[in-house]
Amino acid sequence: MHSPDLMAGAENLLFRCGGLTAGDQLLVVCEDAANGYYDADITEAIVDCARQNRIKTAVQTLAFDPMGSSLPADLKTAMEMADRTLFLSRSGDQIRFDAGMRDVRPIMSYALDAGMLASGFGRANYTGFVELKNAVNRLLANAGHIHVTCPLGTDFAGPGAAFPPAGAADVSVARFPMSVFAPVPAQGFSGVLVQDGFLVGTGSKFYEPYGCDLLEPLTIRFENNRLTGFDGHPMDVHCAQMHYEKVGKMFDLDPLTMHSWHAGIHPGCAYTTPARSNFERWSGSAFGNPRLLHFHTCGHYAPGEISLNVLDPTIRVDGVSIWDAGVLRADLLPGGAEILDRYPCIKAVFDAPARHVGQGANGRLSA
Repeated sequence: MHSPDLMAGAENLLFRCGGLTAGDQLLVVCEDAANGYYDADITEAIVDCARQNRIKTAVQTLAFDPMGSSLPADLKTAMEMADRTLFLSRSGDQIRFDAGMRDVRPIMSYALDAGMLASGFGRANYTGFVELKNAVNRLLANAGHIHVTCPLGTDFAGPGAAFPPAGAADVSVARFPMSVFAPVPAQGFSGVLVQDGFLVGTGSKFYEPYGCDLLEPLTIRFENNRLTGFDGHPMDVHCAQMHYEKVGKMFDLDPLTMHSWHAGIHPGCAYTTPARSNFERWSGSAFGNPRLLHFHTCGHYAPGEISLNVLDPTIRVDGVSIWDAGVLRADLLPGGAEILDRYPCIKAVFDAPARHVGQGANGRLSA
């Protein structure tokens, strides 16, 4: 028997996110639990919930490809035949910007285990968080000026978000839970961001070393779509320069590209162990909490290959702190108060936000 909270999370995923009904065909693509990324319990709970609701469900285990080159042809065929495909696998994250997936409509779960699915992160109404994301996108697109700071010295600014002409449909894969707004293009923004603790990958490709430790906070200067310099401890500056150069050569790309940035919108998103204990798992889940803002760098595409992460950002939109030291003021969004009123379960996670996002013992992203 699964707990009521776990079943509520599964129903939120299958029905509100997936739009599935009795008689539909669901394909669940799993990563081997032995990899230590997804646990087996979340797969069992979702499959049990689907079958209890007369959704025809098939499960396929997919060998994880660190480079995410392409999905097997037989899997693509099976995905096209199913009504929805759910990825409990990092492979779903690797294809999230693949335009060819748009008609197939896969779902990628950023709830990595049964505990996350049963928490407010998994249970809070998916539809309401889509509304919240859309409200943030509209606010940023219509802004005249956006200014971002953080307690360690991050300070950059630019105009309203120049989302692509097609709109803010930023990925081809449905994300569950909905936990970030559309990536804001870096063009027009300039300033500095302060990276504490480490440089880390983006979930696009999994290379070695995936994370690069820093001794002290590292200041990274940028202008528009370019990183222009690193300031800090000499060993950290050297490490950052070498890491960017190595990753750039590995994938034959311009390493100093700054593509875009965005922050978390889901206060129910928690990551309770230090990021350093598993960089890959942390970078694929914790980003949904409003305490984290991250940049897509090292590549002229989202998500790039190196992520830069800022803890407790303040994001001022035309002078109003919509994010205030890592706290998202949803009530200050146009229509935000109404969203909170319509969805008490969403208001509940805003009233009691998760504070653990992978910090070390010192309360920062460093150890």
